[in-house]
Amino acid sequence: MKKLGFGTMRLPLYNFEDKTSINQELFNQMVDYFLESGFTYFDTAYPYHDKMSEDACKKALADRHKRESYIFADKMPTILVKSAEEYPMYFSQQLEKTGVGYFDYYLMHNMGRDRYAKTSKFGGFEFALKKKEEGLIKNFGFSFHDDAKTLDMILTQHPEVDFVQLQINYLDWENDVIQSRKCYETAVKHGKKIVVMEPVKGGTLANLPKEAMKLLYDFNPEASPASYALRFAASLDNVFMVLSGMNDMEQIIENTTLMNDIKPLSADEKKMLSKVVDIINASCEIPCTSCGYCMEVCPKNIAIPGLFGVYNNYKINGNFSNMYYNRAVYEKGQASACIECRACEKNCPQHIEISQELKKIKPFEKAPKMN
Repeated sequence: MKKLGFGTMRLPLYNFEDKTSINQELFNQMVDYFLESGFTYFDTAYPYHDKMSEDACKKALADRHKRESYIFADKMPTILVKSAEEYPMYFSQQLEKTGVGYFDYYLMHNMGRDRYAKTSKFGGFEFALKKKEEGLIKNFGFSFHDDAKTLDMILTQHPEVDFVQLQINYLDWENDVIQSRKCYETAVKHGKKIVVMEPVKGGTLANLPKEAMKLLYDFNPEASPASYALRFAASLDNVFMVLSGMNDMEQIIENTTLMNDIKPLSADEKKMLSKVVDIINASCEIPCTSCGYCMEVCPKNIAIPGLFGVYNNYKINGNFSNMYYNRAVYEKGQASACIECRACEKNCPQHIEISQELKKIKPFEKAPKMN
């Protein structure tokens, strides 16, 4: 099985502002080219494109191609599930909407401390294993956005899972919030196969700062910035699939050509990408090293390092992650809880004016709970 997977979170649209305006004809053409190039893995989820992605996949795949010609992955919408009785309902809906008959890969969507607690309470893993016994799921796993400690806990409690889906890219490899490397190493320690999501970080690593773009161009004017990101992810041991959310034919052609003959990064390329990371991270606004000394003395147990990490990622990407924000403050205090006692500042090795920096984060607290 070739390592490039077609992620359907970002399908081609007629209207960029309307996520339901999927250009089905173009999507069909992209699917055909993908399959003709020898690639077979498709990944979707219940909420993608305002719950229209599964329908689009049915029209492009189940209605037009033999079932054995493609591999299909879908995810239980854990954010919507409110009781154990709802698992069968959503699962049946997904089978009907996709028309695939069974799922080659099925995931509990977006596990983290919060959703895992709810999924455990409702018996989500047990439900999926039952469907696996019935033959409706061939491989069971979960997608994950949280820290390595939480991942280790889940895999320790559920050694029966076949694989995990992790956010891995060279920018997040040493990131204190995403913890790509630590999560990757945790999955490897547990002997799990890995699907990579966000290898190009939602396009961030395809549209680099001018200084970084020049660095890559001077090294090799023929290689696209995205190609380095895909090669980084694909060359990691235990990774059997790298997802890419492609939305035009140019991306399909470029990515399938690249992934038909994956070349591991050279030592010089790794060194260059390290410089790219430094250039991107230079835009970080708060010089927090996540040592955690501030939280040792915070009377409100505010998630200071986590909040600063989420804010710095926002300054890099231009998008504030409500999901990572909520997970940073899970069972901890939010920025608005700060009473400006400044005990944390006396304990900070970086001498950050923490009480003032937290004010930058307050405006985001009214954002939706999950993105």
